[in-house]
Amino acid sequence: MIIFHDARCLEYSTPGHPERPTRIACTAPLLKDRHPDWEWREPIAASESALLRAHSSDHLARIRAAAHDFDADTPAYPNIYEHALRTAGAAIDAAQAALHGERAFSLMRPPGHHASRDRAMGFCYFSNIAIAALDALEGGAKRVGIWDFDAHHGNGTEAVVAHNPQIAFASIHQFPAYPGTGEKSFANISNYPVAPYTPRTQYVDIAEHAMKKLVQFKPDLLLVSAGFDAYSGDPLVQMTLEQEDFAKFGQWLRELDIPTAAILEGGYGGDLPELIDGFLTAWTSK
Repeated sequence: MIIFHDARCLEYSTPGHPERPTRIACTAPLLKDRHPDWEWREPIAASESALLRAHSSDHLARIRAAAHDFDADTPAYPNIYEHALRTAGAAIDAAQAALHGERAFSLMRPPGHHASRDRAMGFCYFSNIAIAALDALEGGAKRVGIWDFDAHHGNGTEAVVAHNPQIAFASIHQFPAYPGTGEKSFANISNYPVAPYTPRTQYVDIAEHAMKKLVQFKPDLLLVSAGFDAYSGDPLVQMTLEQEDFAKFGQWLRELDIPTAAILEGGYGGDLPELIDGFLTAWTSK
């Protein structure tokens, strides 16, 4: 397993904000302690040309200037452009590592799956996984699948990749919940809205169905928006998954014969390090 991580992603915060540095600061040492054989790499910041495949030049200028908060959830932190560049770069690097036969995970912040072509929202500034998917296609991949099991709909990813015949996107998410989208499927977009408090076995079955449909697309690369907020103890939604369910997701990835990379999205409870470890351990177990 290769972990793409840059400790500078801990350098920004707002008191009381759920997307806080401790999410990463507590996870990295736990993974290093339990898995001393895993390789850690510092990502290369994404290029402007890579970002422009997913975003407008006006959007890049707004993030670079960060003159005011983008919304109530998405502050204009100092140097957020550089932080977001590194996280987008980590997603690209993880995808490239997967295409070269490695298992790869991006342990970075900010997350990305709510950022659309022209809007930062929901803690997200750049659409990291969409940027990585489009970069892979530019580099020669023919088809990319995106499996988003974050408890919030990946509306930004959807907006960027919709109607692209080389990408299949599947999002399993609580509905109703933020951002209020993802009720219907269309074209290359498969949405799986799940009611609050849905029994975990039902949620897992839906997630498995979504993955199997992506496999039928025969992607050269599978990218995973790995959000852990469907956990029963997460403070932002009302889902029911337990640690062993995320481990099952990792087991499914291990059993696939498809190059795969995962990018951290949400997950805001104190158990996040254990959830990530359970997922990655199951993915890499022989």
